[in-house]
Amino acid sequence: MIRLAVVVLGLAWCGAATGGRLLAQESNGTNGDGAAAPARTVPMEVPRLQGPITLDGRVDEPAWEAVPPLEMSMYSPVYLGVLTEATEVRIGHDDQFLYVSGRLWESEPEEIRTNTFYRDQYSGDDLLAVIIDSYNDYETAVWFVTNPAGARQDRTVSNDAQFTGGMPMNADWNAHWDVVTQQDAEGWYVEFRIPFSTLGFQAVDDAVTMGLIVYRFVARKNERQLFPAIDPKWGGLGFAKPSQAQRIVLRGVRESKPFYVTPYSLGGVRQVPELRAPVSGPAGWVTESDPTREVGVDLKYSPTSNLALDLTVNTDFAQVEADDQQINLTRFPLFFPEKRQFFQERASTFDFNTGGFTNRLFHSRRIGLDGGEIVRIYGGVRAVGRIGGTDIGLLTMQTASQDGIRPSENMGVLRLRQQVFNPYSTVGAMVTTRLGETGQNNVAYGLDAVIRPLGDEYITLRWAQTFDEVIDEGGALDAGLIHARWERIQDDGLSYRGQYGRVGNDYLPRLGFQSRNDVTSYGGQVQYKRFNEADSPLRSTAVRINTEHFHRNADGRAESRLISPEYEIEFKGGAQLTAGLNYNYESLLAPFSIARVSVPAGEYWFHEGNVRLMLARSDNFRGEFSAAAGRFYDGTRLGAALNPTWNASRHLELGAGYEINRLNFDERGETTTVHLARLKVQVALNTRFSLSSLAQFASTDDLTTFNVRFRYHFREGTDLWFVYNEGLNTDRANGLDPRLPLSAGRTLMVKYSHALIW
Repeated sequence: MIRLAVVVLGLAWCGAATGGRLLAQESNGTNGDGAAAPARTVPMEVPRLQGPITLDGRVDEPAWEAVPPLEMSMYSPVYLGVLTEATEVRIGHDDQFLYVSGRLWESEPEEIRTNTFYRDQYSGDDLLAVIIDSYNDYETAVWFVTNPAGARQDRTVSNDAQFTGGMPMNADWNAHWDVVTQQDAEGWYVEFRIPFSTLGFQAVDDAVTMGLIVYRFVARKNERQLFPAIDPKWGGLGFAKPSQAQRIVLRGVRESKPFYVTPYSLGGVRQVPELRAPVSGPAGWVTESDPTREVGVDLKYSPTSNLALDLTVNTDFAQVEADDQQINLTRFPLFFPEKRQFFQERASTFDFNTGGFTNRLFHSRRIGLDGGEIVRIYGGVRAVGRIGGTDIGLLTMQTASQDGIRPSENMGVLRLRQQVFNPYSTVGAMVTTRLGETGQNNVAYGLDAVIRPLGDEYITLRWAQTFDEVIDEGGALDAGLIHARWERIQDDGLSYRGQYGRVGNDYLPRLGFQSRNDVTSYGGQVQYKRFNEADSPLRSTAVRINTEHFHRNADGRAESRLISPEYEIEFKGGAQLTAGLNYNYESLLAPFSIARVSVPAGEYWFHEGNVRLMLARSDNFRGEFSAAAGRFYDGTRLGAALNPTWNASRHLELGAGYEINRLNFDERGETTTVHLARLKVQVALNTRFSLSSLAQFASTDDLTTFNVRFRYHFREGTDLWFVYNEGLNTDRANGLDPRLPLSAGRTLMVKYSHALIW
């Protein structure tokens, strides 16, 4: 890793010069190909506040009156329509903070929606949000949101808010910032104070260039007011697209180097039943208590404004929310996202997508988790930043051995990505290492390029290769992966995507995620979407067709095919209705099991229809409802999923989910019904006190699980957590003697962390 760090510094120094030229190019009002740039790329000067700001949400200081408001425009439901509510948003700065204020007038103040006090929770509220491309890289941003109660949401944006490489929004990121709100008979008001140390930035000749997007959301009207005016053609998160942000310049900003030390203490008990057979007499279940007492510390420091270092010792993630269970109707592994806070800071730096929504060269859940079981982490170091046009990410962590079952391992990642040609194009490299004390080592590397040659056209090229101690690789292609994609990214009119991939049989990224091996794939999507006129009840209509094809490398024969046409309509109120067909082909060389039934080897064509309704996310009652019916291998499937959410008040949110799949294989006389249910209750007395409870039942495991988390939030970085987890066996007989105990295991943990800031 030391040698890798030297490489980092060398490439970063080279990138600084290139990045500086890119910044200068943008500030001169031209885009990457030399054509005239849109007005938003000509930087707007952000004024230095001429007086103090008292962060009380009243927006009554003389310093604010001296700042002109931003020019808001309607993004939805009608692009550039007439705003129905008056809005004044101002932005200014001093040496250490970026300030944003909002006067959000409301013609019907009793209709202002404040549905939650819960942190990082969108519950159909009115909102004011600030999105900042702080590194001016036209691809990533940090996103700060508040509702009229002052409940905070913070997120990050990656991949220029496009879904082609996976989810481009990360709601699990948390940062140090402040916001205060007020409300009266005329509307609501807000003041943000965001430290420059939270943003990170690059200064050139005493000037800092960033990208800025601000929006107000009026929930009951589904009205999104935006600055600057961004065309909805960019798709679902087009209003948060960093490349379309207004470029802003701040002068005389002071570099801040805060040092955060956050020690934690944890105590609790774990109980797991064990089946024991005495010398004489019948076997029985015995439950013993295993007490836990831990201390650890997290450190965070930014030696420069564009580099963040995180150090963790005796890491623990007891307070992290449980995963949502999933039903797997395929023969491929399920993917679960990362929720642990240590891995969230500029997590997009470590992105290396290798095709599809989930495949990637590095997946941080491989660290400290093994088959769903927690592996103790001794500690680690993580560094992320940007120098010039070069993104840098470095991670190394050490895990503990466990009773001879698994060895202690060191896991390392190095990621470099450099802007080239224009702000929308990059080339990069990644190296991952997983080194075990018993010699079971795995090393992977990857090279990638994302190029925008013209207009909205993008070309993506990726190569990766792995080297594993226990595999005798046959060659570079056998242990390698190729991924290529050409796409036109826009959501208005014609868009398309075509891709090709090849994965070798010996390709094994032990720090990544790969759903299939030893296949060659190709496919794509064609879509035509049209935005409707202002007097139409529909905001847009779209028709698209997706297709995917996988062939075995060994004989070139088809393994899987999917052809999926869809028709989608979006209402101006925010609801969406989608109807589609799936034409599937599967070639099975061996049987596989689904929920106690087996699908025999063979070749299958099967088709189904599906419909999905998503209610407006701005309603008090919202959710997604879907149904599917048709053939399934040599049988039939009838499936339905209900996922409603209801805000009973701003203090109580109820969420439920129920999924059922009825599988019939009449010719073989086999039938099964798979159930998955969940109930989520969130209680928040205010922005400090919250309680979350998640209960889940999966018929495939005959298990009901409970995850209950109480949090008292003193301030950013200082929290008290009570966490209770338990599993209950719902089929205790299960053909066993003695029968299973009611409890499959439980844990109770108390964790306190306290941030110290210098």
